Amino acid sequence: MSGQIKILMITRHFIDVSTGSNRRRVHYRKAGKGPPLLMVHQSPRSSKEYEALMEKWSEHFTCIAPDTPGFGQSDPLPGHPEITEYADATIEFLDALGIERCAAYGFHSGGIILVTAVKRHPTRITTLAVGGYAIWSPEEMALFSDRYLPEFHPSDYGEHLTWLWNRILEQSWFFPWFATDDAHRLSVANDDPARVDAIVREMLDAGNAYQAGYGAVLRAPRDIPAIDADVPPCLISAYDGDPLQEHIDRLGDMPASWAAQKVTTPEEHQAVSLSHLLAADTVTIDNLPDAGDEGFVEVRTDDFHGLIHWRGDRRADRLALHAPSYAATGNQPAGQIAIDLPGHGLSDNWDAAVPVSWAVWQDVVNAIADALDTKTILYPSLPNGEPDRLYPDLSPDRFGNYLNMAWQIVRARHMFAPWYTVDADHALAFDEKNLGPANLAVEHLALINGHSAKQYHIALQQRQKED
Repeated sequence: MSGQIKILMITRHFIDVSTGSNRRRVHYRKAGKGPPLLMVHQSPRSSKEYEALMEKWSEHFTCIAPDTPGFGQSDPLPGHPEITEYADATIEFLDALGIERCAAYGFHSGGIILVTAVKRHPTRITTLAVGGYAIWSPEEMALFSDRYLPEFHPSDYGEHLTWLWNRILEQSWFFPWFATDDAHRLSVANDDPARVDAIVREMLDAGNAYQAGYGAVLRAPRDIPAIDADVPPCLISAYDGDPLQEHIDRLGDMPASWAAQKVTTPEEHQAVSLSHLLAADTVTIDNLPDAGDEGFVEVRTDDFHGLIHWRGDRRADRLALHAPSYAATGNQPAGQIAIDLPGHGLSDNWDAAVPVSWAVWQDVVNAIADALDTKTILYPSLPNGEPDRLYPDLSPDRFGNYLNMAWQIVRARHMFAPWYTVDADHALAFDEKNLGPANLAVEHLALINGHSAKQYHIALQQRQKED
């Protein structure tokens, strides 16, 4: 990256939302300057799906896209919430940021949440644009039944990963995904591993919490305000190939300031939505607050420029580095702050080829330490084994095999060192609790997110030789 100037368009943040005795953490992305635009994603996605759109619309707005409760990196709502609670949670998020009024955009589930929020809190949204608004018939609801949102829990041997890959893949082939007949085939089918992988990772982040958020919007009744309601203007549009385009004809009577239209492409949907949103009243915002014990810092060296995730005591003097293919998790000891290094966890990846030089990695570590104002660096122990074998290629493939490979690795490395040498001479004593599926799921997600694990391991080996 030397000699190039890169501007980070999107930053990431955490904020705590308190309601009564309940406090939950919300993760959100932010981009641009100008009046605020709240962007609520569909299920079972996260705010990451809006990154490309945020870069486009940041020319006009301060785009603010939260992970809705239970998705991405946001805590779930307690109990068994319904659509009204997700709508209220969206307004509570604005309260936590100190935003009194703003424009809003939502796609599918995000649109349903926002329409309910507008109906319940009409003074908080200046104007609304929605991509597809679902109004299910009794027959469609009967078809969904319990099959559409089964419980999703990690299993001992990774069986849940095979189901997940195929469920996400075939959601673009049929809607609903399990209705494998001609009547439910879609025109937008794909088998693109990168597209499937993006949603798979978001489902792995959400876990079984996806049931609550997805279920609430699926069960939501038609909640469009009455014709004479005093509500802000709204545009609902849907493009060819969107399963909700035919629902435009089901909307029924709406307030005079509301409109709906069918468009041809996703780009046209975005264009008409933007035009509608730009007519909103201008609202100004001040600097937005952040959580005190977790966040992101921007780090720049000659070879890396991106966001680094940290968690722990912001006043800490000690900076803890994780081992290759792991990430910062859990509460940190007093006086210590942990990070995800580039290409790990929630931190950005390297911009170009991942370096193996310890000098380059050390520059990044020092820059992180400076940004966090820490002095003592705690280095990890390295696992035994050859880097090429410890960290095989886990790039997404057409059949999702990388997911099962990674699951087998995280199981095996609890029992053997190195994990790929399975015999009595390399057996490890282990705690059976560490083989619990919930624990393995955390390690599994860290492993598939550890894009630069092998290079980091080799760099640490160089450091040990130099010492």
